[in-house]
Amino acid sequence: MKQEWHLKRNCSMSPRQVMAAYGSLCLALLVIGLGFAMRGLWPVLLFALIDIAALLLALLHYARHATDHEHIALGEQSLLIERIEAGTVHQVRLDPCWTRMRVPRTPRLRIELEACGVRVEVGVFVSEEARQVLARELRGALRTRSYLS
Repeated sequence: MKQEWHLKRNCSMSPRQVMAAYGSLCLALLVIGLGFAMRGLWPVLLFALIDIAALLLALLHYARHATDHEHIALGEQSLLIERIEAGTVHQVRLDPCWTRMRVPRTPRLRIELEACGVRVEVGVFVSEEARQVLARELRGALRTRSYLS
């Protein structure tokens, strides 16, 4: 029997909504900058263009990390933790029979899983409440497969 958990960021805007917001903001900045430039105040247009460039950098950072997520799969023979960050895949495979879990008592810290000297943190992309739910479910699932129980 295989159990799986999918943990992903809470992205409040779709890519289309982000582009629409960015486009309308850039248009407003250009209209304001051009309006002042037509009156002879060219530095305002320059600052508007700098704002647009800064917004573009923020948009690119958002787009690069919008699909970050973790996938945890617990099978009979292995516990697979897969984290995708900015398009880079990190995989760790642990033996579920020897996996120990440490749940921190303070918020913002991650759940630690360790087996045979390999340590990995999970719950990076979810809220504290979701981490607590994950910890309860994962602890129960690991107990059924542990030699240490």
